[in-house]
Amino acid sequence: MKIFIAGGAGYIGSVLVPNLLNRGYEVTVLDLMWFGNNLPSQVATIEGDIFDLKEEDLEGYDQVIFLAGLSNDPMADYSPSQNFIHNAAGPAYLGYLAKRAGTKRYIYASSCSVYGYTSNELYNEESPTVSNYPYGISKLQGERAAMQMVDDQFSVICLRQGTVSGYSPRMRLDVCVNTMFRYAMGERRITVNNPAIWRPILGIQDAVSGYVRAIEARTGISGIFNVASGNYTLGEIGDIVKSVIEEDMGLEIELIIKHVHDLRNYKVNIAKAVE
Repeated sequence: MKIFIAGGAGYIGSVLVPNLLNRGYEVTVLDLMWFGNNLPSQVATIEGDIFDLKEEDLEGYDQVIFLAGLSNDPMADYSPSQNFIHNAAGPAYLGYLAKRAGTKRYIYASSCSVYGYTSNELYNEESPTVSNYPYGISKLQGERAAMQMVDDQFSVICLRQGTVSGYSPRMRLDVCVNTMFRYAMGERRITVNNPAIWRPILGIQDAVSGYVRAIEARTGISGIFNVASGNYTLGEIGDIVKSVIEEDMGLEIELIIKHVHDLRNYKVNIAKAVE
């Protein structure tokens, strides 16, 4: 099977692609390579932008995966216009090309950020999506564009990911667990801005498993799926990171608790994906 991955040289792709190679898939990666290329040498790579693709570039691929776009709230807030271009128009355009090229399945990396601020409820895929900040809105727009294209010949799977954590060759230190680890190791302290805020956390190996399951799902499956390893408050995450580092590395870590208002608070039900 031939798979085309847009944004495949990033944080998740740098772990996913070697896994797919080990399973016998033929993978091509399109990426702007802003953060370099940490992929295995046998992977076909194209340094470029989604918006430069044409229909014929995707002909012959069985599945197309969107891992591209701007990857967090600060980047989206810094440039809302670029956020909406790359996180909403980008996946819509790629899905459109994939369908016209005869691809059988399109997999879109969405986010649990679409839920916005919830009232301490466990949200499933049918729950309201009330995000009112650029990143969450754009991820929802990307979802809706992708799902609009579903038919008997074109499957679409949208994975609403929790906050991804864990090691990747293309490491990110701007996501919750990884950020706490970074400051614990570098400055011997962890700052928790609001201990009561909920986050679904997705270990990167669980994220890879989610994409593999989506790729290998039977042909007729389409839909939106929450994917997370578990739901935790930021206070719990801080305690866990502190405890693990102190026990495993013998370091003393200071825990600083603040009470900063956050527009994002959500925990999710993953029963649909597990089934």
